[in-house]
Amino acid sequence: MTGWSVHDIPDQSGRVAVVTGANSGLGYVTARELARKGARVVLACRSETRGAAAVRRLAAEVPGARAELRRLDLGDLASVREFAGTLPYGHVDLLVNNAGVMALPYGTTADGFETQFGVNHLGHFALTGLLLPALLAAGSGRVVNVSSPFHALANIDLDDPHALRRYHRWPAYGRSKSANLLFTHELARRLAAHGTDLVAATAHPGYTATELHTAGSRAEGRRAAEWTMRTGARLLAHSADVGAVPLLYAATAPGVRPDSFTGPAYMFRGRTPAPSWRAPWTLDDRMGERLWTASERMTGVGYDALK
Repeated sequence: MTGWSVHDIPDQSGRVAVVTGANSGLGYVTARELARKGARVVLACRSETRGAAAVRRLAAEVPGARAELRRLDLGDLASVREFAGTLPYGHVDLLVNNAGVMALPYGTTADGFETQFGVNHLGHFALTGLLLPALLAAGSGRVVNVSSPFHALANIDLDDPHALRRYHRWPAYGRSKSANLLFTHELARRLAAHGTDLVAATAHPGYTATELHTAGSRAEGRRAAEWTMRTGARLLAHSADVGAVPLLYAATAPGVRPDSFTGPAYMFRGRTPAPSWRAPWTLDDRMGERLWTASERMTGVGYDALK
């Protein structure tokens, strides 16, 4: 990985890439660099207004780019199904499950799931399952789930996945990010058993200055907390252009191992992608199976192509 940068992304001509949360930050940079290398990029965004602005910006930065907007609300399974059902491509070579929320006050999705677990994990679990036939049709495709070092804050709790007994925003975020890693672990195991070349991997950007850090405090009107988070990010975090490098490495670099976890070389900072530490519970086969079964039940999405 030494010295790897966006300039090392292989040619992506003829490939179809779906990037969730691509209207800004890490998702936008990921979509832009894939388009720069020739991929047809689908920007999957909740806000059509912001998504359309991102497509215009991308077209200006990468003349000739093949990029399109499609609405996707990961907090609404009906929207996830509509997105997957209307995607007009027989194959999807790359799915980057980047969109997410962080440290929000307690809330629920349209389907009654705790918001962080529902958006960060269950929405992407459903999307991946619904796109699985197209991903398998691509041959050597990839699924990249975006997690965080903050997964270490908490293991998943399948006895209370929606925090009905008690809710604390940061442990809830950690549980959702642990779910991302555990989902990748179980998906990689099932893909290997199926004998497919589709690779499931996870990445994280480190400490990156994006809107994610201030969303929770802004939603509650906590101006002092919002200012603190914004100032800290401005002084200490790296840019989205740097933070997206591990995601792009996991998505495109040759030889990426199934179930690998890639981040900045120094965990929170650094331009060079490197293997990242992960909590032991994210490699637990039994918990991976339990999470998978629970996720299928909650979303109603089965991975029939792997059965």
